[in-house]
Amino acid sequence: MGKIIQVRLGEHRPVIYVDNRDIECRRGDHIIVEVDRSTDFARVSSCCVPKNESEKKFFSSGKILRKATDGDMRQIENNRTKAKDALHVCIGKITELKLDMNLLTCEYAFDGSKIVFYFTAEGRVDFRDLVKDMARQFRVRIELKQIGVRDRAKMIDGYGVCGQRLCCASFIKDFSQLSIKMAKEQALPLNPSKISGVCGRIKCCMAYEFNVYKELNKGLPKMGGKIQTADGKGKVINLDILKRLVHVDMGDGKIIKMTIPKPEGAADDKA
Repeated sequence: MGKIIQVRLGEHRPVIYVDNRDIECRRGDHIIVEVDRSTDFARVSSCCVPKNESEKKFFSSGKILRKATDGDMRQIENNRTKAKDALHVCIGKITELKLDMNLLTCEYAFDGSKIVFYFTAEGRVDFRDLVKDMARQFRVRIELKQIGVRDRAKMIDGYGVCGQRLCCASFIKDFSQLSIKMAKEQALPLNPSKISGVCGRIKCCMAYEFNVYKELNKGLPKMGGKIQTADGKGKVINLDILKRLVHVDMGDGKIIKMTIPKPEGAADDKA
């Protein structure tokens, strides 16, 4: 047995771990794998062995057959062309059957044994007749997968307000739980246009520094709360959490700044 490596199946399917069987490959390489009793193509995401329990759900009994040859790459490109034709046919069938669904894209398995269609919809959709019609026309196994708005953004790709490529499309392999509490903890304005990504949900980056801000927030007053100062009580009108700096309105236009020391036992920041 070789080393376990991380690969992404097909164009839009999940990241899994497979046995490389001592076949030398690097990140970004196209490879041909055997997964679920079928042959498919994948791209190497990482040659690192998984390190924690949370990654076990991505494990597969798959294995690498070979690095993609020139002939394999031509087959992959041919499948992409056929997928475009299948997409147009499926859109026509959806219109004909008057199904309330928005078809996004589709892909062929490398060996041509199945076509996977991805769509969004407000609720559940009875697409049994659609599957029968498509299977009858293309004579392969048909799969329809309903995805959410975050998966839709990941699939379509794009750039965030930060100017960088969307995290979900570039490196995130599994979505984490997000909540409005993360924005509150970081003293961010609770304006949907400021804290929402292109998908309309809370930005994934809200989770990146949440634990740091949660720790630094200990002992700090709340925005709008009252705080005792050397000049008396005042209202907190601004917080710089990283510097633990508080702006206090004392009334009559007087605003003072004060630094709140870290509570005893708090960990020091490390560069």
